[in-house]
Amino acid sequence: MTLLDDPVAVAAAPLTPAPAHRRWERHALLALLAATAVLYVWGLGSSGWANNFYAAAVQAGTQDLKAFLFGSLDPGNAITVDKPPASLWVMVLSARLFGFSAFSMLLPEALIGVGAVALLFVTVRRCSGPAAGLIAGTVLALTPVAALMFRYNQPDALLTLLLTAAAYFMVRAIESGSTRWIALAGTVIGFAFLTKMMQAALVVPGFALVFLLAAPGRLSKRVWQLLVGVAAIVVSAGWFIALVSLWPARSRPYIGGSTDNSLLQLALGYNGIERVAGAGGIPGGDNPMFGGPSGIGRLFALSMGTEISWLLPAALIGLIAGVWFTASTPRTGRLRAHLLLWGGWLLVSGAVFSFMHGVIHPYYTVALAPAIAALIAISVRELWRGREFTGSRMVLAAMSATTGVWAFILLDRTPTWLPALRWIVLIGAIAVAPVIAVGAHRLGRTTAATAAAALLLGVVAPAAYTIDTVARSHAGPIPTSGPAGAAFGPGPWGPGPGGPPRSRPADNNAAYNNALQALLRGDETRWAAASVGSMSASSLELQTGASVMAIGGFRGSDDSPTLHQFQQYVAAQQIHYFIADGKARATDDQSPTAADITTWVQQHFTPTDVGGTPVYDLSSPTN
Repeated sequence: MTLLDDPVAVAAAPLTPAPAHRRWERHALLALLAATAVLYVWGLGSSGWANNFYAAAVQAGTQDLKAFLFGSLDPGNAITVDKPPASLWVMVLSARLFGFSAFSMLLPEALIGVGAVALLFVTVRRCSGPAAGLIAGTVLALTPVAALMFRYNQPDALLTLLLTAAAYFMVRAIESGSTRWIALAGTVIGFAFLTKMMQAALVVPGFALVFLLAAPGRLSKRVWQLLVGVAAIVVSAGWFIALVSLWPARSRPYIGGSTDNSLLQLALGYNGIERVAGAGGIPGGDNPMFGGPSGIGRLFALSMGTEISWLLPAALIGLIAGVWFTASTPRTGRLRAHLLLWGGWLLVSGAVFSFMHGVIHPYYTVALAPAIAALIAISVRELWRGREFTGSRMVLAAMSATTGVWAFILLDRTPTWLPALRWIVLIGAIAVAPVIAVGAHRLGRTTAATAAAALLLGVVAPAAYTIDTVARSHAGPIPTSGPAGAAFGPGPWGPGPGGPPRSRPADNNAAYNNALQALLRGDETRWAAASVGSMSASSLELQTGASVMAIGGFRGSDDSPTLHQFQQYVAAQQIHYFIADGKARATDDQSPTAADITTWVQQHFTPTDVGGTPVYDLSSPTN
């Protein structure tokens, strides 16, 4: 059954299990997964610790079980990172198994990427067959931001895998009307919440809508089954929230990013409402590191365009055409259900990313990659099957031409990088589009060559960006894919003249102070040192293996520890040194608590110059 085969039976087939695997299909899938594994694992340790903030938490988890459980930034358990610990658990287990190193930490991320490609294949295959599944898996693997995140230690990699798994379970639930499958989908979404909190909920509206519309059974039963799915989300996420809430606060780390040491407040506040509304967070404004100006064009603009939007126009065209042509089909029609599932994922998540005013970074868009890949694969496969019909051919031609033109625009943002590629893609796509529109149904032996050319021209530009991404090292909290400066453009955050991108000027040099590292290395105090913010604290932990307290958490803005708590730690000789790096001076986002601690230390202890960094020995007060 194809998208445009019959005006009455268009995609009217109910959702049914996919046919048995054939030999060529197994070989093609294994080849795809092997190629993805090579792409993601090749030179995996070249980025070093990637994001030091999360790398330090992984190291802490290998040193202390409580740090592992809560996701502490330090083995002394002063404060956690500003996300739940699910992604850290995976990396810590690998580091415990193979020994802590950059490669062992990042290996699970690469394997997660391979798993996401495999899951997307089997999910799309259930709708449009193995060829569509292979197209979807290939598009996902060659999405630049996916190659970046599946080789990095941010939580987005695990989030993407879990949401793809949830889509698979929802497809099975819609096919069978089984409560078990929808409960599994809810369980996976709950664990996705423990990876990146409220972002996991963005797929829920689309999933719920398509289940209500397309699942078999009475409406009352479908509503009840959705409530079971919601309960599964609550249970699979709520157990950890309950654990944190019931655990005595004095014997666990402070929940970083929260205002009241609560994981629930962190979810609803800093990682929830504040991300959307901007209250209490860092607004994006015109800074491309924070997504640039909000609005309908954000996903296509300078910051995010080369990360995710290469095939986004074609995916939207395929979605609109698919929904239009299947509008009159029966409620349980197979094709429409899949289109609505992936389309709901893309439209809801894309709209939130486009219009949110709080903290957002370009790499967040990896969460859109499975939906875009699935929509491309399903619409292309079904339209190609119906190429005997003019409407099908015209839509395919429009998708091909639009992809070529948009790739030219994106590639032109870095005009000195592979300058011929944008012209090859543009001219090739414009040449192929009319051939598809006029003669795709009567090309004879050249039909396969035309289809292959169209697919190749569609993926060659993002593939080139992906290969460049893998070939480069990346570091810091806001990595970007593709050639240097492609996302941020010229200016203070873009590339220097003919060179790599400039890094943000460090507000301290403590992390690179060899004398300071030697001082802390081997110190067995609960906290060998304390410093305001995580910038130097996390780096010193990674370089020395010592426990370093990050006063105020990531930006020094959390009210932890309080001055009284810090004084108690010092009196109990649990903190050896205080490092007065750049963050120790007052900053706009620093909490009053951090400023009070700094002032108290300066009043009661004498600094010593250690390699150019003022260091206070807290075991030797002045008075």
